[in-house]
Amino acid sequence: MDAGSGFMHFNEKTNPIPQRIVHGTTIEIIWTIFPSIILMFIAIPSFALLYSMDEVVVDPAVTIKAIGHQWYWTYEYSDYNSSDEQSLTFDSYMIPEDDLELGQLRLLEVDNRVVVPAKTHLRMIITSADVLHSWAVPSLGVKCDAVPGRLNQTSILIQREGVYYGQCSEICGTNHAFMPIVVEAVNLPNYAQWVENQLCQQSN
Repeated sequence: MDAGSGFMHFNEKTNPIPQRIVHGTTIEIIWTIFPSIILMFIAIPSFALLYSMDEVVVDPAVTIKAIGHQWYWTYEYSDYNSSDEQSLTFDSYMIPEDDLELGQLRLLEVDNRVVVPAKTHLRMIITSADVLHSWAVPSLGVKCDAVPGRLNQTSILIQREGVYYGQCSEICGTNHAFMPIVVEAVNLPNYAQWVENQLCQQSN
């Protein structure tokens, strides 16, 4: 509104009863309500998508529990724990630089890899035994905090066989940089053979 029209609206001689609303009320109501309605229509499917992203697979084929320690990971394949004597649990430590073999990656190789079947729905349950950690494998699009006293879970579906590297992405102490994660995806027969070998080794 320019100065001239302002003088007209609020001049006692030309406009003895001043108008309470001097702007385009109708258009202002429209351009406030209409975008709000559009946002509501966008939000409804977005909320449904966000909710479904947090939902883990209802019936996963394999469940793996990852426990963060200072400074290594423990993995428990709880599907195969028939008793305390026979359980598939192992620790995964970083291989020191002096012990690396040709072709192995510095600060990323571990002595015990997480072996999983490819093209299979996996559930990861992640927690910590001491301080905050974070189980992160960027190439799988997975990052989940490991919180003491809390079980966080996420789902993974690896499409291709291969080796995927990650690290703890929470600053968890002096050796934070030395607790890598290695996930090896294999075909189903090789995975079954690996599980059988692990159970035989741990039962002996």
